[in-house]
Amino acid sequence: MSTGRGTSRRGTGGRGTDGRGTGKVKLADRTKEFARGLTAALALTVRACPGALAVRIATVLIAGIAPVAASWLLKYVVDNLADGGFRTADLTWAAAGIGLLTVLLAASAAVSAYADGRIRRATSTQAQTELLTAVNRLSGLSKLEQPAFQNRVQLGIQSAQGAERLVGAVLQCAQNVLTLAGFLGSLLLISPVLTGILVAAAVPALFAQLANSRHRADMFWRTSSLARRQIFYRGILTDPQAAKEIRLYGLGGYFARRMRSDLDGINRQEEQLDRRLAVYETGLAVLGALVSTGALVWAVHKAASGALSAGDVSLLVAALAGMQAALAALVGCIAQGHQTALMFGHYVHVTQVRDDLPAPAAPVAPPPLARGLELRDVWFRYSEDGPWILRGVDLAVPHGGSLAVVGLNGAGKSTLVKLVCRLYDPQRGSITWDGVDLRDIPADELRQRISVVFQDPMEYDLSAAENIGLGDLDAFDDHERIRAAAADADVHDVLAGLPRGYDTMLSRMFFPDDLDDPDDPGGSGVQLSGGQWQRVALARALMRSGRDLMILDEPSTGLDAVAERHVHDRLAELRRGATSILVSHRLNSVRAADSIVVIADGVVRESGTHDELMAAGGSYAELFRLQAEGYAQSEGYEEAVR
Repeated sequence: MSTGRGTSRRGTGGRGTDGRGTGKVKLADRTKEFARGLTAALALTVRACPGALAVRIATVLIAGIAPVAASWLLKYVVDNLADGGFRTADLTWAAAGIGLLTVLLAASAAVSAYADGRIRRATSTQAQTELLTAVNRLSGLSKLEQPAFQNRVQLGIQSAQGAERLVGAVLQCAQNVLTLAGFLGSLLLISPVLTGILVAAAVPALFAQLANSRHRADMFWRTSSLARRQIFYRGILTDPQAAKEIRLYGLGGYFARRMRSDLDGINRQEEQLDRRLAVYETGLAVLGALVSTGALVWAVHKAASGALSAGDVSLLVAALAGMQAALAALVGCIAQGHQTALMFGHYVHVTQVRDDLPAPAAPVAPPPLARGLELRDVWFRYSEDGPWILRGVDLAVPHGGSLAVVGLNGAGKSTLVKLVCRLYDPQRGSITWDGVDLRDIPADELRQRISVVFQDPMEYDLSAAENIGLGDLDAFDDHERIRAAAADADVHDVLAGLPRGYDTMLSRMFFPDDLDDPDDPGGSGVQLSGGQWQRVALARALMRSGRDLMILDEPSTGLDAVAERHVHDRLAELRRGATSILVSHRLNSVRAADSIVVIADGVVRESGTHDELMAAGGSYAELFRLQAEGYAQSEGYEEAVR
């Protein structure tokens, strides 16, 4: 048995590729994650709003230095007043200097708030744009189907929306460092020993906050699945589409209880973390208060003995208060920055994720299909430990020919369609386009030559015209082509008869952008039936009717018998002379195909024309007779009723 190109062309990856595993993360790895997240957030801010960042840095310099300068001016005033040998002009200038610093601090606070707002809006927009662009760069579906990667995306979106918090924490840290450095230098002049004691007392607070931030980041990762699941429950409980079954089967209370259970699970973990934080902060606050009280008592005794001046005491008091506030803020912003940087690592991971379909080493542009499509010994499974869906499939679709693929549910028919569209690559074997392996063709260029109707098409919350025009963005505003595609799909009369025609929203989620009157009968949108949506999806595919290959995966799902017959007749006309693949479990719709293959258990069981397969008397003939008997019985019943 040929193995084609083997598994080396596609790395399906193990379960641990996106997760962190269950073991403890080493300190070095944590440090790398922190540095990577911090660097990425700063680079993002520079890209998004360099001007606002420059303004914010200027406010940091003012806010960091001004308190220290004001304290020294106050010391000068107090010492001169205590000595009695002062000049009023000098004290006036000193007092004016303190006032000016106060004005600068107030102004810098207002300006920094404005700059923070700009940074928040710009970085959030830039980060979410880059993250979703990175997700859209994934050519296939394998990454998107991994729960761990979905968790990464969800956490990445959350951290992207708060990127400015990380930048703000860094800037706040810089401001507090400036303030601390100024006051520490001042205290060193008064008492080096006292300065050492104050610094030593701050070390436990720093390590405690860093530990708490690490635990909180881990908690977000552990609860990310619960968070996504409760969002899912909330969504289906408020989704009009799901409301029918929710009401009919009485599922509202059940899903509400499951959502509450997930929320309780998240809250329990947050409660444990908050309890630990409360204990730590209480102990650290008591320690800080004791150290400050001791320092003040020491300063009073020194002043009484004449070792310190009144100005020294005022400077000491200002320095103690300033250092306490700056240390508390510094520890808090380090902890916040540490946690946010670790969370921002998820954003970095998603934006730097490698494509799940390897880019060809020597890309080949797909030529117009002239010979046909061929599958040789194709094996495929969705994960390395999952069952094989296809087991050595051999198929050929000659240019200008039509191939019908039939089989029971789960036989691998839709998987075959996904492989031909190169949403996945086979683990073994090859699929060729005029002899060129699909893995040597850039996925986006290949898909430009294919038109597809999937069995589970999208229902976009957009207007009718937009829902169809999305099939070919180059003709998105070509209303004639949109109407022609709708007519070919037998849905033109339905859409033209809507309150606003093709401009009617096919959704009750949003108003049209140009809606001025909320009472406009078409403003609230309309809901189409399942069969009508299927025909809209068919019209969307028919916008590409001139492409080299047309793939129809159960195109008549949800249609009534009359509509199904009309659609299949129209599709037969459109497919005449074109290369096409039709997947269907309704055998009456495939009998006109040039070739029919029956897939079962991942292999081709039978192949031939309708007449050949009927003459062979195999599984195709049996299925066809069963369906025909059902139609005959139904027609006999209807005749009796008439």
